[in-house]
Amino acid sequence: MSARTVLKVTGDDREDFLQNLVTNDVGKLADGLVWAALLTPQGKYLADFFLVPADDAILIDVAETLAPDLLKRLTMYRLRAAVQIEATDTPVARGLGPAPDGAFQDPRDPALGWRAYDGRASEDVDWNALRVAHLVPASGEELLPGESYPLEMNFEALNGVDFKKGCYVGQEVTARMKHKTELRKGLARVRIQGQAAPGTDILNDKGAKVGTLFTQSGEEALAYLRFDRANGPMTADQAKVELANA
Repeated sequence: MSARTVLKVTGDDREDFLQNLVTNDVGKLADGLVWAALLTPQGKYLADFFLVPADDAILIDVAETLAPDLLKRLTMYRLRAAVQIEATDTPVARGLGPAPDGAFQDPRDPALGWRAYDGRASEDVDWNALRVAHLVPASGEELLPGESYPLEMNFEALNGVDFKKGCYVGQEVTARMKHKTELRKGLARVRIQGQAAPGTDILNDKGAKVGTLFTQSGEEALAYLRFDRANGPMTADQAKVELANA
């Protein structure tokens, strides 16, 4: 599992503060973890994270590489809100199956198991294989700050955005994308024969770029594709690529 940082948000305004910023409904913390993202005003991804209910606080479980910028942005948005935000040394553990006592079910997909913040050890699991199988993007891999749009990265299917919660940063663009007839680009699972580095362009049989290859696990991989062009045989460097069955 990639390294994680846990931020701690305290203060009387913590729920309202986060509710006005993130893609998901903070009220769902009453039921467990909430997966959400912070976006730019233009609706582009900046960071995704798990909101974690805690005594008199909300924890934010975020990729270590994204934590400094997220902390900076949250502090910038704080203004006069009665909140305090700080980094902690809280460890993050993961495992498969139903959540044991003291742990939380991963809200994105039951196949992704549980997460815990009490010092227990993580299970040894091929998380990339699970991500590919269930079309789950990862911070800094498929999810690129300043580039990705959440709906193109499967956020709706993975319970990462709430369309009834009201305004948040980037909400207008996200809502417009939701009400399009269909997305022209997005995350997809592909079959691959051979190897190619993450970030390799995917070309169709006419040599035109139709997308980008990302995480590979065995003979399948995640890719960002322009759907109307990703028909028939494709290549990523020397590897052969084709859309996987749904």
